[in-house]
Amino acid sequence: MKLAISRLLATGGALALTTGLALALAPAAQADPGPVLTNPRMNPIPVNAGVSTNGCEGVDTGTGWLSAGSQPEFLVDVPADYAGSKQPRFRVLDVTGPDGIVVLDQEAPVAYGVARVGVADLLDGHSYAWRAQLPGGQGRAVTPLCHFQVDTTAPTTTVSSTDFPAAGSNKFAGEKGTFTLAGTDPAPAGGAASGVACFRPVLDGSVSVFKCGDPGTVLPGADGTANVVLRPGSWGPNTLTVQTMDNAGNVSVASYSFYAPWNPNPPQAQGDVDNDAVPDILLPDAAGNLQVISGNAGSTTPTTTVAAVNAPGGQGTWAGVQLAHRGWDNTNPADTVFAHRDGNLYAYRNTGTLNLNSGGLVRRPSSCADANEVQVACPAGYATDWSGVEQLVALGQADKASATRPWLLTVEQGNLWLYGNGNLLFGREKAQQLTTSGNWSNFDLVAPGADAKGNLSLWARDRATGELHVYPLPMQASGIVDFSALADPSAHGVGAVFTTAAFPTLGSSGDLDGDGTPDLWAVTADRHLQVFRGYQQPKDWGLLK
Repeated sequence: MKLAISRLLATGGALALTTGLALALAPAAQADPGPVLTNPRMNPIPVNAGVSTNGCEGVDTGTGWLSAGSQPEFLVDVPADYAGSKQPRFRVLDVTGPDGIVVLDQEAPVAYGVARVGVADLLDGHSYAWRAQLPGGQGRAVTPLCHFQVDTTAPTTTVSSTDFPAAGSNKFAGEKGTFTLAGTDPAPAGGAASGVACFRPVLDGSVSVFKCGDPGTVLPGADGTANVVLRPGSWGPNTLTVQTMDNAGNVSVASYSFYAPWNPNPPQAQGDVDNDAVPDILLPDAAGNLQVISGNAGSTTPTTTVAAVNAPGGQGTWAGVQLAHRGWDNTNPADTVFAHRDGNLYAYRNTGTLNLNSGGLVRRPSSCADANEVQVACPAGYATDWSGVEQLVALGQADKASATRPWLLTVEQGNLWLYGNGNLLFGREKAQQLTTSGNWSNFDLVAPGADAKGNLSLWARDRATGELHVYPLPMQASGIVDFSALADPSAHGVGAVFTTAAFPTLGSSGDLDGDGTPDLWAVTADRHLQVFRGYQQPKDWGLLK
């Protein structure tokens, strides 16, 4: 077939077509020092699942598609020293059927070394071939044969779910459900369709420009369907919007509305900010937005992104903000998020939707207590604001009476201070100085929370050596944690090394793999997120945005 098409597109001797038109055959190839046409291409370039290809034989791989609204131009480069009196000639054939039909047979002027010609009214589902060449007597310059197809019909999509059906519901808000996306790309009579390339499901969000392979896009199976697991965070009406793209780049939008009822017994997990009972990792992206990465994601694709403009302090970025979250003081079992910047401490009381548009300022306590919660006089130089905080982490439950309420552990002037006791958001708690050695400034704090048995600990990385230290914090009979292991930060080394050069950032959101043991995560120097089992056996989840 390609040989026949090539002959139809050539020049030279006459060839009669069933359509009554006549084209010319090229004479036998021969050595010719004449000009050579190069770089045959189209504008727009045809695509196949987002990959551009001009479909020229011997040059490109595969045949691309043009989508709805395309008015293509055919272009070819002409040598600067070409001085022929005749212009390059373009020929385009519709090769959908057994006999090629001439769509275009036209010479094109040369401007700035390029000859170009346009064509309109190409047919949906049809296949085409084209080439350009210089007329006889002007050298044997002939481009390769190039192919493309046309698909102007957008795909269609249906959405279904047994977990969250269009009427009724079998699950609650905050629980994950499976949604089935079924895509079809209809073909016109006598033509072909490019096929469904990908879906972009958006839960309670808006459509946007995308391409297949972007985060959040899903590839269909051989049957054109894909199952996606999503979690409606808000109870009440929800809408799943699905953008479906075919291989030509046509996009359709389908909406699926359902109702997610309020859960009277919501799942709970400290370290979780979005109410799905899975601890989350909070990290800024390169643009300053705050990413929420689920602890069981296995990749760096965020489940939620908080815009940089919502960062505290009005600086328009979450980069440089010290964040801590573990525990809550309201009826919604999602972590209160604390953010420290420029001497201010902000608290974002969270209902599971992670609305970080505005946080309340946390007042610093005006009175102090010792490690056993007995009131004492504050030491000389005790600050009245949070400007002296070097680091902060959310430690976990520091006494039995506080239940799920958050406790913050800070480094100030080289010592560890604890804030909580159930009244952290109201400024009525007492500041507890846990150490007096002043040796903690060279250690990076990591708060893993409690293990499955309720045992609390603190981890810290020695910045000089990179060694990780694990300090046990057992609960005493009094119901208050024993902090004596924190007296000497150089004790309790475990031999695991995480240098600051290799791992600028260390953190923990608790038990990420469900084995009952808290897990470490780290950001490498080249911004890869690595997640460990405990603090060993790292897995690379990929490059952060």
